Amino acid sequence: MAAEEQTIIGYIQHHLTNLTYGKLPAGYERVGAEGEVVETLAEGSWVFARNPQEIGDMGFWALHVDSLAWAILLGGVFCLWFGLVARKATSGVPSRTQNFVEMVVEFIDNTVRDTFPYRHPMVAPLALTVFMWVFLMNAPDLLPVDWVPGLAMWLAGDPELYFKIVPTTDPNITLGMGFTVFFLILFFSVKQKGVMGFVRELTLQPFNSTKWYINLVLIPINLVLESVSLIAKPISLGLRLFGNMYAGEMIFILIAVLFGAGLFLGLLAGIMQWAWAVFHILIITLQAYIFMVLTVVYMAMAFQVDDEQQYN
Repeated sequence: MAAEEQTIIGYIQHHLTNLTYGKLPAGYERVGAEGEVVETLAEGSWVFARNPQEIGDMGFWALHVDSLAWAILLGGVFCLWFGLVARKATSGVPSRTQNFVEMVVEFIDNTVRDTFPYRHPMVAPLALTVFMWVFLMNAPDLLPVDWVPGLAMWLAGDPELYFKIVPTTDPNITLGMGFTVFFLILFFSVKQKGVMGFVRELTLQPFNSTKWYINLVLIPINLVLESVSLIAKPISLGLRLFGNMYAGEMIFILIAVLFGAGLFLGLLAGIMQWAWAVFHILIITLQAYIFMVLTVVYMAMAFQVDDEQQYN
């Protein structure tokens, strides 16, 4: 029973571990599947991790190669797909693909108009890119959890190869996107309000007074409150997406475990997997939509200049 439980635990951990490339120090002893030392590094080397211990020892600068590769690939798919459709677009009878792309573009455009009351040529394309990119990165979660990783193991000839195919189950990807939005917020806040206007926004909101000596007391309080609110935006963006997609992936993995637990549980797992996949279509779309809407809302807040509020 203990061996069986360990196998299940190992199966789950394997599916939740990224293919990681990082640097190990000189003298590092690399171990095999049975715990035996198979290699001692003569000098610091960049290598693919063989186990979670090596991943931890690689430190902050290790790269999750599978997440990066799938994110870049799916971003390229979006650009190529929509670019080809735009190039071949016709005013006559449109194809089904053109209909779909036009429907998505119109939906995003209407959403931006409703939530962004300013004019800027970058915001609508940004919203479209965010929505489609996040949706495409979520979509591989609908594939059976063993198909693509199993194919990768077979092609690499390594039955222990780590290979995740859902970039949004990696907090590095989702937080990276969140902080990219954060830097855009900072850039446009300073551009629209000026450096001093942005500083006033951080130091004289939400509390301010017409008397300068009272503001001296309120400024530290405002700065702490506004800084926390500002930093919370990218973190909440990234962690919300990661948490929902990670939970969905975990459920798929737990359902997959049931396939090896006998005929009855295997049939039950098949029904559960189909039902969860159908429901998950809504989840991956909703998460892409939420990320896109919050991005546009935060951009609108960056563009907002309060002309009525006077600071002294």
